Amino acid sequence: MAISNVFSQPRCLKIVSFNMHGFNQGSTAVAELIRTISPNVFLVPEHWLTPTILHKFNDYFPDYFAFGFTAMSKQVESSVLRGRPFGGLVNLVKNDLRNVT
Repeated sequence: MAISNVFSQPRCLKIVSFNMHGFNQGSTAVAELIRTISPNVFLVPEHWLTPTILHKFNDYFPDYFAFGFTAMSKQVESSVLRGRPFGGLVNLVKNDLRNVT
């Protein structure tokens, strides 16, 4: 009986990092990079999302699972958000790699 192993065949791991400068501004570029390069892992700094809308990554990129954080938590909890949003990092990992990450 043959044993199937995730690592039995060599694979190329593609990792892309892209500074979004805000989710609304950068999501189309991320979608285009996913369409053309199809990376296994996508590192997305500076998404500027608050905790309540961090789910947008799962909604916009269903072939990837997202995990990360927002830098806006303290500002949103303490008062009304004023000024320019900032920070945050999300990692998108292709769903077929989910069981090994």
